[in-house]
Amino acid sequence: MTFASTSNSTSILLILNPTAGRRRRGLVDAVLGRVRAEGWTVDVVETEAAGDARRLAEACDATRYGVIAVAGGDGTINEVVNGLAARAASAPPLAIVPLGTANVLAHELGLHATAAAVARTMTGGREVLMHPGTASGSGAPRCFSLMAGAGFDAKVVAGVTSTLKRRWGKGAYVWRSMIEARRYRPVRYAVEIDGKTYEAASVIVTHARHYAGPYVVAPDASLGDRLLHVCLFERWGWMQALRFGAALLLGTLPRTAGYRVIAGREVRLSVLSDAGERRRQPVQIDGDDALTLPVSIGLATEAVRVLRPA
Repeated sequence: MTFASTSNSTSILLILNPTAGRRRRGLVDAVLGRVRAEGWTVDVVETEAAGDARRLAEACDATRYGVIAVAGGDGTINEVVNGLAARAASAPPLAIVPLGTANVLAHELGLHATAAAVARTMTGGREVLMHPGTASGSGAPRCFSLMAGAGFDAKVVAGVTSTLKRRWGKGAYVWRSMIEARRYRPVRYAVEIDGKTYEAASVIVTHARHYAGPYVVAPDASLGDRLLHVCLFERWGWMQALRFGAALLLGTLPRTAGYRVIAGREVRLSVLSDAGERRRQPVQIDGDDALTLPVSIGLATEAVRVLRPA
């Protein structure tokens, strides 16, 4: 369901991740030019360290700013969503300037990464009420706008450093996937969905259709629904992991043998058998290494307003 914005303010706070924006600063400048040409005021604040985006979003003055925008990748967007979720109804709506490697949320919203499309959405987009996912475990609880995952993809994410990501972009994930395939162990994960337990070699818990950019993992998922979609990879082995990856890229994953999606509201992930793999079992959240198994996953009671193209 979508809702028209109710704010009369024509001021925007833009939170910019200068690292993500280095390669695409031209897009940011073009968006700013278009928005200001429409008579809007934009204040730009750059992040300097991890956690800055969340703090800025949480402290944003909703009486001054009609929109809070974020220019960065999915990790920076995740920080802003966490900050807005802490404020619930008092937060301004969120607009996206996609600058990252995958830009999954932009794909989910149907937002094209052009200055014209981003500017139009920022000043005249429609609001969708998104209930972020919540993951809690060994670390501080985290909200996610897209997904949480354990298994092969989480190990790939955990192995990609920020330096590699800046230097190689998506190629860093391909390279790390090959490394994880070589060191593969048939770890088994217990996935409890609304009280019923399943086994999987990897799992992604999402309320988004897309993964790693434009690729579909959960065809029936929607940001506006209060429902999680649990993607189970039920076949073990490094060849199976690569087969699932190829199916994702080819757009055939939802129809691939050994893969299924189950909808639910409460999910718990844990290690059933580590297969002799004596290392940490990471959990990725919106493409960042965030927690360690076991974790419990649900949906936030409060919604974040996100702007999508009209």
